[in-house]
Amino acid sequence: MDIIAEDIQKYAEKYSSVESDVLAALNRETNTGFLFPRMISGHLQGRFLSMISCLMQPRRILEIGTFTGYSAICLAEGLCKGGMLHTIELNDENETKIREYFTKAGIEKKIQLHFGNAMDIIPSLDETFDLIFLDADKENYINYYHLIMGKLRQGGLILADNTLWSGKVLETSQNDKETAGIREFNDIVTQDNRVENVLLTIRDGIMMIRKK
Repeated sequence: MDIIAEDIQKYAEKYSSVESDVLAALNRETNTGFLFPRMISGHLQGRFLSMISCLMQPRRILEIGTFTGYSAICLAEGLCKGGMLHTIELNDENETKIREYFTKAGIEKKIQLHFGNAMDIIPSLDETFDLIFLDADKENYINYYHLIMGKLRQGGLILADNTLWSGKVLETSQNDKETAGIREFNDIVTQDNRVENVLLTIRDGIMMIRKK
């Protein structure tokens, strides 16, 4: 993910709103006690997710890929009164820690946590979503995209993470499934006349997609 110079990243974080004490603690614990801690959204991206959510005041949010719950907490900050966030995680080994921090953040009643394969869970959700955050297995991004478009309201947003994939999207020699999945996802979104999109160079790339 190191495509942004470290000193620039730190400068951007310095001049962004601070993360809450709960998020800071979760950030530290994720980085010291979990495998693949770079999967966490972290300070700068977390403030971006919170800002978008607060601007939208969504009634329903869907997150695909919970990890330790950092991004879910950030997204939940913007929920309107009575709003709900559905978050889906394949690995249930982190459930205790996820629920602990949802409770510490005071949002446990605003979140429905689902464990299992998102490809099976998404069709079972009888909801129309205002905002969707996609941050799961990259080779399935296209499949997720096709599933969620029918559940996204007109004018709603999809935020897809890791769409620069550590710069591998530019390397023609990279033919692994994850890189190929991201490249194809970016192509399909850009060619989809149902949406408007912009690929933002925040952290590892966020594709922002608005359904027309």
